[in-house]
Amino acid sequence: MTSHTTGVPSQRTASPPAAPLPGTPDPAAAGPAATGADLGDVPTGELVRRLSAQLSELVRRELELARTELTAKGKRAGAGAGLAGAGGVVALFGVGALVASAVAGLATVVPVWLSALIVGVVLLLVAGVLALVGRSRLQKATPPVPEQAVRGVQEDVSAVRNAVHR
Repeated sequence: MTSHTTGVPSQRTASPPAAPLPGTPDPAAAGPAATGADLGDVPTGELVRRLSAQLSELVRRELELARTELTAKGKRAGAGAGLAGAGGVVALFGVGALVASAVAGLATVVPVWLSALIVGVVLLLVAGVLALVGRSRLQKATPPVPEQAVRGVQEDVSAVRNAVHR
């Protein structure tokens, strides 16, 4: 049993030749297609084998693109959530300062409560800005759809349809 790049053991005793990467010549293709002849001269079995190999490679690459794209979106969502959380913590400090200003204002009529009130308002303003920036980043990260991969698959399907209809 042999193992290919996918890590799945092969059920065959002899491993099939690896499919060439798109855009590179297939050294194993010694048939009419390799000499520049029309694909109409290539046996159907060979065409089906090539199609199968190319579709498999295409699916692998599209899945890799989707994985990469989702990782990037996940990182952006994490940063947005972190900023929103930081906004919540700063808001908690603002509430604490406002409570302290209310206590100081009730206890005595001196400028200490006014300074605590100003600090509380400033902290709440900072919390609001952080929360808005975090929300904006979260909105940019959603929906978590790999847009480039989806667009690539749609283009691939369109190209295959156009090639089949010729």
